[in-house]
Amino acid sequence: MQRVARLRAGQEIVVPASIANLGPGFDTLGVAVALYLRVRVAEVIDDGRGSLDCRFAGGPLGGPNRIDMAFRAFGSPRRRPSLVVDVASDIPLRSGLGSSAAATIAGLRLSQLVEGPQPAEKVLSAATRIEGHPDNAAPALLGGVTSCCVKADGTVAVTQWPWPDRWRIVVATPDAELPTSVARRALPKKLPLADVIFNLQHLALLVGALRTGNAKDFAEALGDRVHQPYRERLVPGLRRVLGVRHPDVIGFCLSGAGPSIAAFTTGKTAAAEAVLRDAYRKERIGCTVRTVRVHREGDA
Repeated sequence: MQRVARLRAGQEIVVPASIANLGPGFDTLGVAVALYLRVRVAEVIDDGRGSLDCRFAGGPLGGPNRIDMAFRAFGSPRRRPSLVVDVASDIPLRSGLGSSAAATIAGLRLSQLVEGPQPAEKVLSAATRIEGHPDNAAPALLGGVTSCCVKADGTVAVTQWPWPDRWRIVVATPDAELPTSVARRALPKKLPLADVIFNLQHLALLVGALRTGNAKDFAEALGDRVHQPYRERLVPGLRRVLGVRHPDVIGFCLSGAGPSIAAFTTGKTAAAEAVLRDAYRKERIGCTVRTVRVHREGDA
């Protein structure tokens, strides 16, 4: 089988985690961060069956296997070799850090090892169909900061934005999972026009602040009325930190659908770490606090 020649044991796919929304950019904005899902090809079996056996370092997932689902998105499994892969991940599951999107991108990239390269636009469109939204998938695929628009034909237009070199990100993940499906059910079916306008204005300010590196504008731009107010009851500590002001912290936002919370700083991270730990301590919930760098294409 000719396709097997492109595959060999030992090949590795590395996909970053991501923080989606960044306040006002619901289902639109995302930034890739340096926590990684790694999929290593352990065995290639030239049997034409196209099966995928994932051996997870942390044991069974307890949910859908998005790697396997995405692996089948391109080509016909009847013409494929079967693969055995080893999967290890730094990205906590159901935490608002894009574990599902990372798995989807990994499966699509694994498929390309078999079927051959595909345009990034096609990969992202396939990931969006699987995920239901592109905000995590785009940075997981392209790195850095991305904004997305799903066009009328279903393809996804992506714009990449700079991340100021001095800015740092701190993420607190509580010892509790929050499936995206649950977080989405908390959202209202209709929104007041004033709230929609508020988010559009803040989204415009936010991407402008990324261009200029203006931390004061970025702090103002993190305001949101579309999703965070409705998810506060599901995310312990969120209400506490959103109101915090500190000279060493630009601001805070919910990471994706939560329950992780992200803080942004212009350098020093100790104050942001302390605020996040204190918020969860007051809620009597354990948490893991990580300082993460932005992942850019070619990193890892």
